[in-house]
Amino acid sequence: MTAPVFVVDSLDDLPGGQYVLDGPEGRHAVSVKRLRAGEDVVLTDGRGRWAEGVVKAAEGKDRLVVMDLESVHEEPAEQPRITVVQALPKGDRGELAVETMTEVGVDAVVPWAASRCITQWKGERGLKALGKWRATAREAGKQSRRVRFPDVADAATSKQVASLLAEADFAAVLHESGEEPLSAVELPATGDIVLVVGPEGGVSPEELALFAEAGAAPYRLGRSVLRTSTAGTAATAVLLARTGRWS
Repeated sequence: MTAPVFVVDSLDDLPGGQYVLDGPEGRHAVSVKRLRAGEDVVLTDGRGRWAEGVVKAAEGKDRLVVMDLESVHEEPAEQPRITVVQALPKGDRGELAVETMTEVGVDAVVPWAASRCITQWKGERGLKALGKWRATAREAGKQSRRVRFPDVADAATSKQVASLLAEADFAAVLHESGEEPLSAVELPATGDIVLVVGPEGGVSPEELALFAEAGAAPYRLGRSVLRTSTAGTAATAVLLARTGRWS
């Protein structure tokens, strides 16, 4: 899929195969992308449903009229599903992690308030930070031409992460103490894979023990220790290649 992607609330009841894209998405299409009549576009709800159309006209600075939207397709969820539990990094590195994980193909991100996280999401500040992560996933999904964007969950405690790990078909903690590399582990063909990425200060011994009880052993990526904002992206790429999703 090479046509630029734009997000709409719903693809139900397309009016005669024509759709007016306005608001922020229309402004991006007209004023930033500078799309013109005859160019192909994809409209999606970000949940797997999409339709391909052709630009009929660009009106003003924020209205794009799209025609030939007769068929709505649905992209099935890929298997196995990959979720990354991402400890909260400092500054904007959390958004960087979400952006790059979305680009490579992660299916879900769970923000994790690990005990050694310097950053803590509380009150309005936490809601604002979560909103930025979700907006980043949406924009990165569009940029990478996805039609099924990653789910970004509410921030989880360590106990909630342990419950998620216990339900997974394969669960792992990325940690330098792992004796086995992630690139060599046996993976399920379907179901849920959950990876835990710790904070800058590392996963605490108590958290490692809690996650081990839930069935998540430590695994390493390589000899170097990656930053928390890049480890999830690297690990997701390894899994996508090994499960055949990148075949």
